[in-house]
Amino acid sequence: MPNTRYRKGRAYAADMQVYTRTMAQDNGEEMSRLKRNLIRALREDVTEKQRTALLLYYGQGYNMREIGEKLGVDKSTVSRTIKRGERRLQRCLRYGAKSLLRELE
Repeated sequence: MPNTRYRKGRAYAADMQVYTRTMAQDNGEEMSRLKRNLIRALREDVTEKQRTALLLYYGQGYNMREIGEKLGVDKSTVSRTIKRGERRLQRCLRYGAKSLLRELE
């Protein structure tokens, strides 16, 4: 079988659609579990400033300048705060997922 990984154009897109449909199972339960874990991590594992900045940025669609004006800080501070919050959430979901899943079941 030829390697189609780097093939461009419609053929590759069609191959990926077939592959995605074939390999994808109903993952609704996993997605809802992930959402619960994310909400829990937002409540417990990030600071109040990080939570506020993340919710304004991702939840309400504000840009960093607008968030900075709203919170009274520079936009670079907002950027750092968001990045730190994202890293904390990633660590929590990556390394703490097994324990969180066990607690929720």
